[in-house]
Amino acid sequence: MDTHVVSSTRVNARRVQDLPGPAPWPLLGNLLQIQRDRMHLQLEAWAQQYGDVFRFRLANRRFVAFANHDAIASILRDRPDVFRRTSRLEQTAREFGFNGLFSSNGDDWRRQRPMVLSGLDPTHVRSFFPTLVKVTDRLACRWQAASDRGEPIDLQSDLMRYTVDVTAGLAFGADINTLESREELIQQHLDKVFPQLFRRLLAPFPYWRVVKLPTDRAFDRHLVALHRAVSNFIQGARRSLEAHPERRMEPTNLVEALVAARDRDGSRLNDDDVSGNILTLLLAGEDTTANTLGWLTWLLKRNPAALARAEAEVLAAAAPDRAPRNLKAHTDLARLEYVEACANEAMRLRPVAPINVLEAACDTVVGGVAVPKGALVVCLMRPAAVDARHFPDPEAFRPERWTGSDAQAESSSSPKRISMPFGAGPRMCPGRYLAIAEIKIVTAMLLANFEIDSVTTRDGREVRERLAFAMSPVGLTMRLRRRGERPAPGRPA
Repeated sequence: MDTHVVSSTRVNARRVQDLPGPAPWPLLGNLLQIQRDRMHLQLEAWAQQYGDVFRFRLANRRFVAFANHDAIASILRDRPDVFRRTSRLEQTAREFGFNGLFSSNGDDWRRQRPMVLSGLDPTHVRSFFPTLVKVTDRLACRWQAASDRGEPIDLQSDLMRYTVDVTAGLAFGADINTLESREELIQQHLDKVFPQLFRRLLAPFPYWRVVKLPTDRAFDRHLVALHRAVSNFIQGARRSLEAHPERRMEPTNLVEALVAARDRDGSRLNDDDVSGNILTLLLAGEDTTANTLGWLTWLLKRNPAALARAEAEVLAAAAPDRAPRNLKAHTDLARLEYVEACANEAMRLRPVAPINVLEAACDTVVGGVAVPKGALVVCLMRPAAVDARHFPDPEAFRPERWTGSDAQAESSSSPKRISMPFGAGPRMCPGRYLAIAEIKIVTAMLLANFEIDSVTTRDGREVRERLAFAMSPVGLTMRLRRRGERPAPGRPA
């Protein structure tokens, strides 16, 4: 596009200040209208009221929100040069000590990207499959024990233990085995990071740099414990590389690769890059996949026809004794096409990253709106995916939307171009291959070995969405019985 056309486009574009939006209060803007853990729902409601693009203000921070999938795809494709992670996110992550690939910008991001991507690519995920099976077997044993005792399962807690164990095994070669531990171990510290990060990202100003509240001081203690655990991972990798020097050229896991790259002459990586990416992987590997599995399990129980079809597919793939180890190779997961369609449909209806906040790195135009440099842009990831213009009966759970040639088409109207749970463009989630593998093998283990009696909240009310950087179901409990076992008196059939 030549300069004249660009200039003409900017002249004809709408200004942010002319966009519709909720009326702000003096000084506070729309801050009092936002409930932090339900912020995404408020923004989605404003999108219904004001349209696919609107503006709002939180104290002195001004935002422009986009709900149109074409505009969002354009924004995500234009990273990192036109749009970048926000300065607040980058600074806060650095204060936390995990300014890894997720939160970094510019040259920092480019320097770290190849090493992290290589550790999470499909080849590494396939080679990791035996360990994935081992961890899934442990989860099966945990759920069998709960089933035999007739006890409810804290679904999110168990799934987070599972995803932490998987991430630590793939990325660090460490068998931390929180599933078989009676203690919370690293879990109790990881669980505090995303809520505190989200709290600080939405704060009107960075008060913690002036005075720390009791919650901030308590969080600092969790950070110290996390950094101690990360240091142990790094020390273990160094010992491994010293004992097996050949691994410097062919590392067996991501932390070995990072340490070897850090120690190489002329390396652009530093110690902060190594520890930052380890923390980032632990955090990202825990919440997002565990929450997606929680939503998927809840949706399957609510939709008996989809559950029955998924069960039939799993039982055919996992025979004869239905254990995860009978999915003998990563290629067996590829046979679970309907299970993957169920996962895609769950991510459409309940995306665990429903908002993506970015910062304009230069003046640009998006969707006919002139976005100035430094403007904060919010991508609302769900509205287009639950719009009847793109998905008939959009609130219904219909995994069939993701099967057949239409779902795989590259056209702008195909489902995968509208629902983007892993993002799009150069900064698409590098852990997506591992996440899909985890989702499919856990779902296969669950459906092959158990009948699902119930998936409910503790108080029996409708499940609530809670946003704490990632969006999770609140308080889901699950009751299981072994497949083929009759339900106990008083338990649902």
